[in-house]
Amino acid sequence: MKFTKMNGLGNDYIYVNCLKESVSDPSGLAVKLSDRHFGIGADGLILIKPSESADFEMDMYNADGSRGMMCGNGIRCVAKYVYDKGLTDKTSISIDTQAGVKYLDLTVENGKAVLIRVNMGAPSFLAEQVPVIADTKEVIAAPLTVGGEKYQITCVSMGNPHCVTFIKEDVRELDLKEIGPLFERHKSFPDRINTEFVNVIDRKTLRMRVWERGSGETLACGTGACAAAVAAICNRLAEEEVTVQLLGGDLQIHWDKKADIVYMTGPAEIVFDGEI
Repeated sequence: MKFTKMNGLGNDYIYVNCLKESVSDPSGLAVKLSDRHFGIGADGLILIKPSESADFEMDMYNADGSRGMMCGNGIRCVAKYVYDKGLTDKTSISIDTQAGVKYLDLTVENGKAVLIRVNMGAPSFLAEQVPVIADTKEVIAAPLTVGGEKYQITCVSMGNPHCVTFIKEDVRELDLKEIGPLFERHKSFPDRINTEFVNVIDRKTLRMRVWERGSGETLACGTGACAAAVAAICNRLAEEEVTVQLLGGDLQIHWDKKADIVYMTGPAEIVFDGEI
């Protein structure tokens, strides 16, 4: 089986062209190949498939084998893959995901896609859609006790579930390996949760670390950056266009509130091709 290792700001996945290859057990394969000691090493596995409703389909699996609904960094890499490897010559494409069809615009230089803008759709703050167990219709700036500590959280779905907490402590100093799993498996989140720990640098800049369900801490999370941005805007902490600083680099997020569409812009890179 041929594969390509790619990353979006260090959020790395193994990509397989399922227009040519066949994968019988993607969940098991994701666990095996994602292992950074005995496998290839990645945050998960993404299969690129044909689609009846879009140009391509993205089918993703986390490092623990669980199926993911959407990945902002992953979908940018899919766009680069299909363009750079000649599967399409279009610079505006559609990709089907478990969270619906997403639309992407590619910036091309010297025949390669170097920057991808993704229409991430509308965010949802409805507790039942995130999902989060709550007594209120929405969970915005609400208290939550995790590991004996009190946090203020805002929950949002970007096609997958996110819990955003704004903290004064420098996020770079957090012990995410300890607190991340406690959020992920908190009883308030029936489907587990992706958690964004955010510093507000100014009204146009956020600094973020993320604990992703099924993968642990990653260097970047596209849907998480979108969730952090819209949560900051909703809490009147940021403007409609913000730069989100992640461990792997920066993403530009724009929430067009009039159209209720979140746009994410960032790079994607091919690391290497291989065969197993």
